[in-house]
Amino acid sequence: MTFYSCFDGHGKVIARCQTSQDIEVLKRMGRPIAEVREMKHEESVVCSLTSSPSDFNMDY
Repeated sequence: MTFYSCFDGHGKVIARCQTSQDIEVLKRMGRPIAEVREMKHEESVVCSLTSSPSDFNMDY
């Protein structure tokens, strides 16, 4: 499974998403996503074991 971290213009993580569609939804909602990076495998494993990455998105 691939997960993505979304960053604002200051380099702060503002969301973690599983699909590019999730990222597009956040952009349409007005989140200031300046950069998207694929998470490292070990980071993705933590997301998949703990819960959905959308749990980290306060707007969902």
